[in-house]
Amino acid sequence: MVKKVTKWIITLLGFVSGYQLTKFFVNIELIQNYIKSIIELPYLLTINIIGGTLFGIIFYLLSPFFINAGLKLSSAIEGYISKLTFNEILTNTFGLIVGFVIAALISISINAIEFLQPVTQIVIILIYIFFGYLGITIANKNADTFSSIFKKVPREQKSTKTTKNLKKYKILDTSVIIDGRIFDICKTGFIEGTIVIPQFVLAELQYIADSSDSLKRNRGRRGLDIINKIQKELPIEVVNMEKDYPDIPEVDAKLLKLTEDLNGKVVTNDYNLNKVAAIKGIEVLNINELANAVKPVVLPGEEMIVNMIKEGKENGQGVAYLDDGTMIVVENGKKYVGETIEVTVTSVLQTAAGRMIFAKPKKVISKSV
Repeated sequence: MVKKVTKWIITLLGFVSGYQLTKFFVNIELIQNYIKSIIELPYLLTINIIGGTLFGIIFYLLSPFFINAGLKLSSAIEGYISKLTFNEILTNTFGLIVGFVIAALISISINAIEFLQPVTQIVIILIYIFFGYLGITIANKNADTFSSIFKKVPREQKSTKTTKNLKKYKILDTSVIIDGRIFDICKTGFIEGTIVIPQFVLAELQYIADSSDSLKRNRGRRGLDIINKIQKELPIEVVNMEKDYPDIPEVDAKLLKLTEDLNGKVVTNDYNLNKVAAIKGIEVLNINELANAVKPVVLPGEEMIVNMIKEGKENGQGVAYLDDGTMIVVENGKKYVGETIEVTVTSVLQTAAGRMIFAKPKKVISKSV
């Protein structure tokens, strides 16, 4: 139904265009004098109608082509706009409006030029296209300036916009994908919103997966497998973001720029990236911090049973591990290596790398054979 209506609208446009074009040529003095010598003046209207009808038929026959071209153009525009951030759309719109305002002022002067009257409308359309494009181009080149202006919003308004934003982007970095725990975290539902996997992160994973070093190669392939599992096995929205920043060489810098543009949060376990993001005011979800937060709390004086694994760095120390990987340093525990003993916690040390428990032996549970 929509296509039929569109075809008749195109046909009507063709008729009007043909009528006006025929009328324009007939009104040229040389042609008009020639026509008057063969046809009486009242029949000039008929000529205009015939010209309009011919154009209407041509436009009707070409309407499927126009419709298909229009659909392809609208799809291309929609695809392009969907890749833009809100700040980019705002910047482009501002540039377009400024360009159109300048074009409108120039068009007033163009209308006053007599020798351009036959083609005035065409010239004005071209002026609008030119200055609209020029406005968008200049605005994009000064995008950082516009972004800083748009970001100067009162705190109350900014928080309201944040709550209204339905898209809560979580941008994954290379290290957290290779780590693999992100899949289990997403599976539990603790991470909400849209998972974003940037194209430059995928490229880095592929580069690592193609490495001649077997360890790096395995890590890269593991990362690609994790992405595949997240996309196929989890009921969560995953977006492969193709946006890139050719002028920024480092992947981490690109990641932070993308996170800033999307107003999202970067998900990582990279300590240095975490620090840089904090300096830039970008929110970070560090899965190492999450892992430390969910570890059971141990207080001095508590007792636990551990299996002594190896010697410690200091003289006489022994080292054991809990099931979650927490290291337990046992004073005078070297002689109990290979045995299961009961220890008493003396202190707990929390570091950026994790949690360490210091203890002293209480009694032997079982000796090594």
